[in-house]
Amino acid sequence: MTTRGIEWPASTAEAVAEQERLRDLVDLGAAGPDPAAGGTVAGVDVAYDENSDRLAAAAVVLDLATLEVVEQATATGRAAFPYLPGLLAFRELPPVLDALDRLSARPDLVVCDGYGIAHPRRFGLACHLGVLTGIPAFGVAKTPFVFDHEEPGPRRGDWTPLLDGDEVVGRALRTQESVKPVFVSVGHAITLAKACAHTLRLASRYRLPESTRRADRLCRDALAAAVAGGSRTPLTGA
Repeated sequence: MTTRGIEWPASTAEAVAEQERLRDLVDLGAAGPDPAAGGTVAGVDVAYDENSDRLAAAAVVLDLATLEVVEQATATGRAAFPYLPGLLAFRELPPVLDALDRLSARPDLVVCDGYGIAHPRRFGLACHLGVLTGIPAFGVAKTPFVFDHEEPGPRRGDWTPLLDGDEVVGRALRTQESVKPVFVSVGHAITLAKACAHTLRLASRYRLPESTRRADRLCRDALAAAVAGGSRTPLTGA
C-alpha cells in the first residue's frame, strides 16, 4: 500500500477545514471484517521525545486468529505539526502512514490508540487514517476525552454508551473484570459492535488490545534508538 504524496495543512484553520472536507468520506455503513474470519490487524502508535521534537511511529501487524506478530515497521523523524486538541491526527498521521507504507502487505484492519467519531468534529485519528488508506479502522482510547458515560458493569464485555448529549459516539467497554474500561469508537468502514468484538478479542489478557501494546513498545524502542543515534530520517509529508 502507498499513501505518499499527501498535502498536509500548515495552520490550524487549514487543518480544521481539511477535517470538515474529509468527514463526509467516512463510511459508517460498512460492516467491516468479522473477528472470527481471520486475517490481519495492524496496531499503530507514536512515541515522543520529551526533550525535543523527535518522534517515532510503529505499525505492528498481528494474525487475528493467533495474535502472533506477522510483520512490523517503524518510522522516525520530527513532528511537523504542533500538539493541538482535536487536531492530533496532523501530528501523528505522517509518521504512522510512513510506517504503514513500509509494510509488505496491506492489513485487513487498523486499530488506533485514540478516537474515531468520538471527536468534536466527528473526525478523529481513526477516521482520518481509514479515509486516507481505505482500510477499516477504529480507535481504542484510554480516556473518554470530553464525552459522557456511565460506568459499565464489572464483567469482561460489559459496556455503556459513550455520549455527546443524546448522540452515541462510542462505548465504554470493560475488557478485563473489575479493570477500568477502554473507550471504543468507529473510525471507518466498520460497525461499533464489530469494533468492540475485535477489541475484546485483542484484549484477551490485558486491559489494552495486544495490537496497541505491541505498537506502543515498538515505537518507544525505535524512538530510544533514534535519539541515541541522532537519526534524522525524514517523514512523509514533513
